[in-house]
Amino acid sequence: MSCCVSFTSLKEWCFRISFKNSGLRSTTTDLGDGTVMHCWVPKQPQQSKPNLLLIHGFGNNALWQWSDVVGRMTPYFNVYVPDLVFFGESYTTKPDRTDAFQAQCIIRLMEELSVNARLSVVGLSYGGFVAYSIAAQAQLQNVVEKVVICCSAVCMEEKDITEGRFNVPDLESAADILLPQTPEKLKELLNFTLVKPPKIVPSCLLNDFIHVMCREYLQEKRELIRAIPRDRKLDEIPKITQPTLIIWGDQDQIFPLEFGYRLKNHIGDNAVLAIIENAGHGFSMERPKEFYSHLKTFLIDDHVSHANDTHQNGK
Repeated sequence: MSCCVSFTSLKEWCFRISFKNSGLRSTTTDLGDGTVMHCWVPKQPQQSKPNLLLIHGFGNNALWQWSDVVGRMTPYFNVYVPDLVFFGESYTTKPDRTDAFQAQCIIRLMEELSVNARLSVVGLSYGGFVAYSIAAQAQLQNVVEKVVICCSAVCMEEKDITEGRFNVPDLESAADILLPQTPEKLKELLNFTLVKPPKIVPSCLLNDFIHVMCREYLQEKRELIRAIPRDRKLDEIPKITQPTLIIWGDQDQIFPLEFGYRLKNHIGDNAVLAIIENAGHGFSMERPKEFYSHLKTFLIDDHVSHANDTHQNGK
């Protein structure tokens, strides 16, 4: 029996209302080179607030992956939530599929939006590769203050795939899971992503989700996946200097925890690794309160403390 109403579309409509109620509005920016970027931006940005950039991963657009975070962050930050290229309403005619290109697109977007100071960035999964690249590219401009990398194997190498450090044999198998086109593959993705995936999900709901969320830019997204490890070597990955929080689920089956330790060692003393227990790659869904607690401690509490100190010293 088929579903009469698209639950996925209804859910996305609810997310849009939630974003708007949090003080954000939807914008589309033409970067002028065949690239168009969609981004949720503050309706009324406040100069007194620092800026926060939230970058989503594979699977869904920005609405789905940051719905639980946006409302909690807008009282403290001017929050910007872009759709990466080939997700949501963002796209390009250019052939580049690297995370560095995604980072350049967002940097240019922020410039178009006049966001040029006091910026912290949070990247989730694939978005973590992009966030790291933004921080590396922006070091000279002194724009990026803090970085949060969530379950993102930034320090993976191309040889990690052939040497069996992942639960899939090759990139094409990974793409089949990350870009599910059948209910069976979507269930497999849930099993990889969550420690306790739902035992029973009606096929009509799975098919509806695939139809709404997983059919656009399929070939381009496969190319994004192929580009992640291509020619990637640890000694060629730049070391960012900003204070960095790395968050990982201890049972991550997409990017095993060893890559979290590798990233911490690569960055050095500027990085802290926070491990969320009994959580997988989707810890933002499984442990949202703990996830937010780490973000709050690292991003909000320090800013509030600094603001109070500045106020007291100014008396």
